[in-house]
Order: sequence, then C-alpha cells, then structure tokens
Amino acid sequence: MRLILTLLLLLATPWSQAETPEPDPQLRAALKHAFAQADSFDDRFIAEVWLTDMSGRIAGYLPDPIERIKVLKAIHAEAKRQQLPISLVMGLIHTESLFDRFAVSRVGAQGLMQLMPFWKNEIGRPDDNLTNIHTNLRYGCTILKVYLDRAGGDLTEALARYNGSYGKVWYPEKVYRNQQRYRD
Repeated sequence: MRLILTLLLLLATPWSQAETPEPDPQLRAALKHAFAQADSFDDRFIAEVWLTDMSGRIAGYLPDPIERIKVLKAIHAEAKRQQLPISLVMGLIHTESLFDRFAVSRVGAQGLMQLMPFWKNEIGRPDDNLTNIHTNLRYGCTILKVYLDRAGGDLTEALARYNGSYGKVWYPEKVYRNQQRYRD
C-alpha cells in the first residue's frame, strides 16, 4: 500500500526544479551559515494559539498531532530566522509536498520544500538527510531568502527561481493561492 501511495505521490508532484542550476557561491555560503543558528517563538501564549490554529489547518495532511507540532515549530523557526513570512513558507510547502517530509519528485527533489540533493555536496554536507524536517527547512528557507534578496525583494521572481521556472508566473501564483490558507 505504501508503495502505491508513494507512486501516486510521485505522479502528482510537479516537475519543480527540473533543471539543475549551476553551483552558486553566494547560495552555498548562505546555506553553510544557516546551519549555525537556532529557534523562534517569543511568547508562549502566542505560540500555543498559532500552533493550535495551524495544526488544525494541516491536520488533513499530517494526521499525527505530535508530528504536526514538530513540523509547525520548525517551519516557524526557520521562516522567522530568515525573516520570511511564515504563511509564505507554509504555502510553498503546501504547493511542493502537502507537508509530506518523505515526498520525492520525479526529478529527485526531496522533503517538505522539495530540495535537490546536489545542494548537500555543494555546501560540503553530503551526509545530510533532506527528509529530516529541520535540515530540509534550513536549506529551503535559506535558498528562498537568497533568491528573494537577489531579486531585490521581488517575491514572484524569487519563487520562480526557487521552482526552476524563472520568467514564468504560474508557480508563484500557485504558492500565493496556497499561502492564503495559512494567513493569521
């Protein structure tokens, strides 16, 4: 049954990041730096309200409540660390993997944020596990932030770069629609 579900997921996963980009020294440095930092929430009450609200919103994708809270805390921490809108990161994850940390696309992109494995070698961390929640989010949010900075704050351009569809708007529009599901 798991094999059938995996095959269905592979068929449903978009061709995101179909082209392997050239190694990028700035992005490589940002990813290396990202692995030296940590956590988020400032207020326990706000954390509980947010986690409860978002947990209900993704319950259909992640049935295990402990796993949901673990994923949500990690998303919050990485989005905040990179100063990205949390709803945007949630919308991107919804678009890429439907919150399945074991998702693998037809082109080999892995995890919540659908990362290409070549990044591990690019930053000298070949043993990293891209299905690990924290590792995947650290890579994905860092990559998105670098692309956003490179695009001078143009989120549409940054999202298109992230997806490998630079110059097209279909992917950013899909992320924006999914982002609406996770606005506070």
